[in-house]
Amino acid sequence: MSLQGKTLFITGASRGIGLEIALRAAREGANIVIAAKSAEPHAKLPGTIHSVATEVQEAGGKALALQVDVRDENAVKAAMAQAAEHFGGIDALINNAGAIKLVGVEKLEPKRFDLMFQINTRAVMVCSQAALPFLKQSSNGHILNLSPPLNMDSKWFAQHGPYTVTKYGMSMLTLGMSEEFKKYGISVNSLWPKTMIATAAIEFELGSRDAFKRARTPAIMADAAHTILSSSGRSITGRLLIDEDILREQGASEFEHYRFDPAGGALIADLFID
Repeated sequence: MSLQGKTLFITGASRGIGLEIALRAAREGANIVIAAKSAEPHAKLPGTIHSVATEVQEAGGKALALQVDVRDENAVKAAMAQAAEHFGGIDALINNAGAIKLVGVEKLEPKRFDLMFQINTRAVMVCSQAALPFLKQSSNGHILNLSPPLNMDSKWFAQHGPYTVTKYGMSMLTLGMSEEFKKYGISVNSLWPKTMIATAAIEFELGSRDAFKRARTPAIMADAAHTILSSSGRSITGRLLIDEDILREQGASEFEHYRFDPAGGALIADLFID
């Protein structure tokens, strides 16, 4: 199924994976709601909601740039209503906005945990709740959360348990909402990369771009998201999917073109991937 004419509401879409998902859908003529905090240029990070809107239009889509803080449920609800009025509905919500701090319990500031919980776990509930009235009216409603498989090996909690908890919370909501929204015909899934993805978030968390040599570009996540969002009739729902795995299910077998550096070494597995 093509995404032409479909309306996607993407949080955190001003850069990185959110931006790539937006552009991938725009190339099919989708309507993209760019919902993010970045309305003004950042000194270190590229992209604003307005620059992405321009890119979406140049790629063949229609764009609506909305400055939204996903921690504010009233702002989210207003943005969702504005998006639905502007494009005549909403067909998919992509919960891409995220916060990361890979620090254990001993040294993590509580306010940092609050930020991660609000932007990761809580925002999935807030945004999904606000989108639900419009997704019910769609002929092929989707919610896609950028969150990992539930790998309960203690190594994924030992060094950064607070972050893990907030990301696993997103995935648990995926499983719950898939069942809860079954009666509305809405598909709900999670998507996570098999390997590290070259994004600004990774660069700043690790402190350098050195790891990019062993990472993939966000394009693989965009292609995987496209596969999920193009599915119909809840043929894909309630799954905690890995980008490469879902693309293999659809017949892909070659992934070298996704490398950030074709001459780089062995790819680095992402968090929560054994």
